[in-house]
Amino acid sequence: MPPRDADGGAAYRLVSAAGVRLDKFLSEEIPSLSRSHAQKLIADGCVLVDGATVKSNYVSRGDQTVEVTVPAPAALTVAAEDIPLDIVYEDDWLIVVNKQQGMVVHPAAGNYSGTLVNALLFHCGGSLSQINGVIRPGIVHRIDKDTSGLLLAAKNNAAHLSLSEQIKAHTVTRKYIALVHGGMREDCGTIDLPIGRHPTDRKKMCVTNKNARNAVTHYTVLERFGNYTFIECRLETGRTHQIRTHMAQMGHPILGDKVYGVKKEKFALTGQLLHAKVLGFTHPESGRYMEFDGGIPPRFEKILKIL
Repeated sequence: MPPRDADGGAAYRLVSAAGVRLDKFLSEEIPSLSRSHAQKLIADGCVLVDGATVKSNYVSRGDQTVEVTVPAPAALTVAAEDIPLDIVYEDDWLIVVNKQQGMVVHPAAGNYSGTLVNALLFHCGGSLSQINGVIRPGIVHRIDKDTSGLLLAAKNNAAHLSLSEQIKAHTVTRKYIALVHGGMREDCGTIDLPIGRHPTDRKKMCVTNKNARNAVTHYTVLERFGNYTFIECRLETGRTHQIRTHMAQMGHPILGDKVYGVKKEKFALTGQLLHAKVLGFTHPESGRYMEFDGGIPPRFEKILKIL
């Protein structure tokens, strides 16, 4: 166990390995630290190499002294709210919910109440992982506000680390259904195009090679409706707005998508017709593979019947 500071934080003194990035080294040496958490600590000046601050991508020469201070978690300030949840599965380690369209996952500027986190805090009490801090307790992955469907939250740090590693290793099954504009020619295919922040609109993503990350989406046509196509998308990676960006790039934007879609819609929709339908993962404690199906939401059924 590392020594504890007076405020409840932890302090580590390590000897670096040669040729390894600092953030990777820390996440491997300190099991409770994810790589993103290590990067934040480095950026905040909580990590010293031979007494000096460095960047996350610093590569050690080896046998250097690495001092790490992990501050104690701040007191949780996000309010618990009694908001009904559609719970698909729950145990002492995790919870799977079917998020409704229009609900924000975690508090952020302009949305500090009414989020899934507010609801989870009420339902789970203090039983949520703290790896992602006070604003995103328990949140392992996210889906957009106007995307509905299955979302997984961790109730302890061990579960969070295990599930995060599964997502990183692309072993989590994530299948979405979507209604897109246009008649797609192929019955199935793979979109392998890098995604990065839009150069002029910071709220959007785009296909680009500049400051981008690889993004892979596999799609299958489920049904054709002339100028519309009902598809299933399986995520290999999970970039921000990945399916929405990829489908728009292919000339088949999702119905109701006010950011990436067409300006004038035939149907009066309040959000994109994109639903996280299937979620599968290995349970952190039992090691058993579990898979859940969130069905087809009523807003989808309504448009499918019309078409």
